Amino acid sequence: MDNTEAANQVRIDITPAKANEALVSSIKEKMERIVSALCIDRAGVAVPQEHKDFYIPDKVSIGPLHYGEGPLKAMEEHKWRYLYALLNRKPDIEASLDACVKALKGLEHKARLCYVENINISSDEFVKMMLLDGGFIIELFLRHAVKVLRRRNDPLFSSPGSLSDLRRDMMLLENQIPFFILQRLFEIVPLPEKFNQSLTSLAFQFFRNMIPGDRTIHRERFSLDGNHLLDLIRHCFLPTIPRVKPSEANATQRLESAKMLKEAGVLIKKSKTENLLDIKFAHGVLEIPPIRVHQHTESLLRNLIAFEQCPCDNTQHISSYVILMKSLIPTRKDAKSLKRRQILINYDVDKNDGPRLFDRLSKEVNEGDLKDFCFDGLCEQVMKYKKTGWRRVLSKKKKRPQGKAALPETKVFGIAILLLVITSVGTLFSVLSFFLHH
Repeated sequence: MDNTEAANQVRIDITPAKANEALVSSIKEKMERIVSALCIDRAGVAVPQEHKDFYIPDKVSIGPLHYGEGPLKAMEEHKWRYLYALLNRKPDIEASLDACVKALKGLEHKARLCYVENINISSDEFVKMMLLDGGFIIELFLRHAVKVLRRRNDPLFSSPGSLSDLRRDMMLLENQIPFFILQRLFEIVPLPEKFNQSLTSLAFQFFRNMIPGDRTIHRERFSLDGNHLLDLIRHCFLPTIPRVKPSEANATQRLESAKMLKEAGVLIKKSKTENLLDIKFAHGVLEIPPIRVHQHTESLLRNLIAFEQCPCDNTQHISSYVILMKSLIPTRKDAKSLKRRQILINYDVDKNDGPRLFDRLSKEVNEGDLKDFCFDGLCEQVMKYKKTGWRRVLSKKKKRPQGKAALPETKVFGIAILLLVITSVGTLFSVLSFFLHH
């Protein structure tokens, strides 16, 4: 090769692939974390100490955030018994175990990315935890749905309140494992003969009494994909009617109290639908679906609000609902008004707790951070109606002369009936008198 040819050659340095492994790995890790569903997190650090119990499991730990904590260790033996019963439905339990471990090893990296914080647990320990917790949940769902699978004197079913406590713990944001882990295990583990229900169907049966609203809608919503069990429950709350958009950009209007709206001519009534967020306003009538309050309602709503603050969720439906209800019932009298209309069911207003539930919940929502108030357009509709003068005039009762109270409508009706009877009797006697004399 002469000098000219050598000058025209392009020199290419081939760097060994291994030299870039660390950089490639770090870039890949960064991308995966950004696009992954960071959907399991602890409740906000600003939660007051007296409210921590709403977010921390009391009976059972699920997942790594409360793994191995002292008060929850009592449930570990039950979890191992349930896992053994689940895998022992086929004679070769080692083959079932091996299949589960291999599947979970393949999903371990994806599962770890679902947690906002780094999980400092070894690979084997992480897989063992996911298998134990996932197997426990599946066996619990199976025994709840199929009574013949329950063992005699199983304390989880025989002790009063145990199932309710388990449901409450399994709905907590800090107590979740990715749903794809549960789904993969459900495809592998041996199920009872002639059993053909889906995992989401089992989950719905287990949680249905805890979720306020229309069960028909809930059953459909549970068939949707979810990040975890709390996410499946969240689907049940999503509205089924179109959102009303405000006419003005960045509208920040809120509703006034139930009492003030009534005085302005706005009629508040119980909606025919039971889907909690299907609140609508038309022709002066504000329709609100009923909410049945039970002992774990506050905990459920708090954890749904916390979930809405996770990086993976960009909706704030429950946060918006809480702010709306807080505006509507600031006092005990307002709460009683909605209770009479059967909008608030099992709502304890006699202990002066009526407005406090939504007031406490609203403290978990920083209105400054509420980027998307879902009822902004509806509030605008109501407040425009309220400001229309003639409607307000029509809604007010006619003023009575001072010192003369109006008779109730029932009394007026009764007096009219009495006069009619007296008149009829008088006519009857007149006719009888005529025939007697002629």
